Amino acid sequence: MLLGHDALRNLCRARDLLAEVHEPQLSIEDVARRAAISPYHFIRQFEAVFGVTPHQYRIRRRLELAKQLLAAGHHSVTDVCMEVGFSSLGSFSALFAQRIGVPPSVYRRRLRAMVQVPGELRWELVPGCLTLMGRLPPGAFRNFREA
Repeated sequence: MLLGHDALRNLCRARDLLAEVHEPQLSIEDVARRAAISPYHFIRQFEAVFGVTPHQYRIRRRLELAKQLLAAGHHSVTDVCMEVGFSSLGSFSALFAQRIGVPPSVYRRRLRAMVQVPGELRWELVPGCLTLMGRLPPGAFRNFREA
């Protein structure tokens, strides 16, 4: 399917609108109207150009934003749910678990365990040779080069 420059630009603007979290949420018909395309034609063109339907794209973007917010660790799962535009915590958690593979609370806990306190380095990330050298007695080396 060949699209003109204006049609492609309108689809890209529509994609940007779908990626934003609006209150109240824009319907697909509203986005299609702003792209100056009929709703059904908009859905077909959007899928042909971007590989997913507008609804699937909106959900994917919201889940990506939710992952970022959960990783930051400053919000509860409920706050993240509302922040990314879901109105039901249950449907958000179920969809998150289905698409990401783990519930949002587990995702948040796992990522928080990986976050480091500045100035500290987890022992699992230190090369084994340095770990061994750090446990040798102080007199094991005559000078720094020998170490």
